[in-house]
Amino acid sequence: MTLPAGAHRRYNPLLDEWVLCSPGRLQRPWQGQVEAAPPGQLPAYDPGCYLCPGNARAGGARNPPYTATFAFDNDFPALGPAPEAATSEPADGLLVARRVSGVCRVLCFSPRHDLTLALMSPAEIRPVVDAWAEESARLAAREDVVHVQVFENKGEMMGASNPHPHCQVWATAHLPTLAARRLAGQRRHFETRGADLLGDCLARELSDGTRLVCDNPHWVALVPFWAVWPFETMLLPRRRVPDLPSLASEERDALAEILSRLNVRYDNLFGCSFPYSMGWHARPADGGEHPWWRLHASYSPPLLRSATVRKFVVGYELAAEAQRDLAPEEAADRLRTASERHYRAEAAR
Repeated sequence: MTLPAGAHRRYNPLLDEWVLCSPGRLQRPWQGQVEAAPPGQLPAYDPGCYLCPGNARAGGARNPPYTATFAFDNDFPALGPAPEAATSEPADGLLVARRVSGVCRVLCFSPRHDLTLALMSPAEIRPVVDAWAEESARLAAREDVVHVQVFENKGEMMGASNPHPHCQVWATAHLPTLAARRLAGQRRHFETRGADLLGDCLARELSDGTRLVCDNPHWVALVPFWAVWPFETMLLPRRRVPDLPSLASEERDALAEILSRLNVRYDNLFGCSFPYSMGWHARPADGGEHPWWRLHASYSPPLLRSATVRKFVVGYELAAEAQRDLAPEEAADRLRTASERHYRAEAAR
């Protein structure tokens, strides 16, 4: 397909929103904030870490001497049992407040304090994939849960409170705003076209090729046509799968493999432990089939020009609409050409 050479807008049918794309704007001089250099190599075990095996957590509980993945209820959860406070539903529809309830879990990827997914082998990542699926299935089976969100914040720049490799799993009795928009976008396309939206997008991307990063027989990593973050990517299964528990064993193996490859590419892009926020998007846990929903993961990394210069979501983006300075096709090309051998492994040779 032919794209405009200059500034243009791209439509995101998944969220029903637009993004302003301004290719070439990265050439402008930068005299703004520069982040501190990422920390050096961490120890394999940190006696002061709340997540390392055997250590006491901030809430007082002590971690078992775990040797693989380890999940527990968050000691400081954002959600819990429904509070007693009354719901506010004024007749004029203004100043509405509703009770919410949920469960917040923490999942450690490894007992090693110094690892990330980029530094773990596919064999080491596979138990993480299984743990994501197990946590999702267990929480989705609860009668008081309609949505399960798996997400990882990696790096201080993305608000990670602890460098130990871990993610969070939040289960809620309500469908969150962005999940509801993803549901509406996929359902709208299905009812109009008779096929799932992300499946049709995947077919187009495989045919075009310019936004592909890497793939294997079961998964594809690509930069979405409508990406907002500079090096945003999406992970898509080739088979329409609605959620993590529905993945077959070979698909889980392949997912572990492509997670390793993608995360290594991220680290190699700027020679640093690449920060990001990653989220899995599965069908609602309301008992419905939702034939329009295809499981997918989104990576939203902030780095823009280097390991110390990031994208800021401010100004026009807060007041008007999302905007990016780097064309998705260029971002995909840079990720696609990045090595799949980690820069730390190269330095050790």
